[in-house]
Amino acid sequence: MRTTAVRERVGALLLIVPLLAFLAVFFLWPLWTMVKASVVDDTVSRVLPRTSVAIVSWDGQGSPPVQVQQALVEDLRQADDQQALGETVRRLNSAVSGFRTLLTRTANAVRDGKDASVDLASLDRRWNEPRFWLAIRDAVPPYTDRNLLAAVDLKRDANGTIVSEEPGASANRLIMFRTFLVAAIVTFACAAIGLPYAMLAAAMTGWKRNVLLLAVLVPLWTSLLVRTTAWFVLLQNEGLINGALQAVGLIESPLPLIFNRVGVVIAMTHVLLPFMVLPIYSILLSVPRNLMQAAASMGAGPLRAFWRVLLPLSLPGLLSGSLLVFMVAIGYYITPALVGGANDQMISSVIAFYATGTANWGLAGALGLILLLVTMILYFIYGRLSKSPQLVGA
Repeated sequence: MRTTAVRERVGALLLIVPLLAFLAVFFLWPLWTMVKASVVDDTVSRVLPRTSVAIVSWDGQGSPPVQVQQALVEDLRQADDQQALGETVRRLNSAVSGFRTLLTRTANAVRDGKDASVDLASLDRRWNEPRFWLAIRDAVPPYTDRNLLAAVDLKRDANGTIVSEEPGASANRLIMFRTFLVAAIVTFACAAIGLPYAMLAAAMTGWKRNVLLLAVLVPLWTSLLVRTTAWFVLLQNEGLINGALQAVGLIESPLPLIFNRVGVVIAMTHVLLPFMVLPIYSILLSVPRNLMQAAASMGAGPLRAFWRVLLPLSLPGLLSGSLLVFMVAIGYYITPALVGGANDQMISSVIAFYATGTANWGLAGALGLILLLVTMILYFIYGRLSKSPQLVGA
């Protein structure tokens, strides 16, 4: 009997192994990679191991001792992995401008030279400047908060104090605020359209309800790129919308509906509207239809009955839909890139730029980690609200 129970448990466990493997490979591993890239920075210590050990004892004043300089020479002479050396150059050049030419020139001279000891200052005068050596010393620790601070336009000065970046040096904070603002506007627009639409669909029966639901579900069956491209055609100056408005005489010249914030909001609202309508609709289906009639029989007008009866009962669906729309909106990339202008790009575009354009995986991971934390906080808040006894319908 006991053996049979064990076999049943093992069999049940084997059934969920593929699911666990899928979650581990496509969810947990990418998340861990993103978190690791944002806080781990061992590029310099791997390529310059001798320098990393020797420079720790330097006090940061003047030029470092001869032992530190010769350790750097030996590391550059032994650096065979050109890709790793290139990553080190990019890392140090991001801290101090000019490191790219300095380290590349020094590495070439060290490899061509036959002497064991090399005077770095004779190769390039910049090695007499402490700021280049300080950049190497600051990049030695394997764990850093540099990327997380840079994601919100902060940095550490020479004394280790957290300060703001120079004006114009970075715009991550501005783009982050723009991302949340656009996501909030799209969420509000979806709620304003989705709530009455879901109420209308729930009030209908038969083929009329099916037609309304089909109109919401069809966009989900269409590729996001296709939907965004369709709005690109509709919103342009010679598109169908401007053409129709001019044909009926409402406008004389085309409205600027594309390559701006208006086009982004319109396209994203259309794409994300199903995520608002379906949760509200599922809640309204469980609401008895005679409640509105009962409210009317007690003297409540249509607006008062909606405000005091129907809206509170649909609030859980509205909160769920708003959460879904906002979480998906803050990570949008294709729609703002195609329909928006230069001042309408969201944080996902910046992440793509750092990941593929400059190969700065650390900063890309830090920005992604911030979005993940914001999403988790929103989910936690919704979880608390959904369990609150003050939430009507709970």
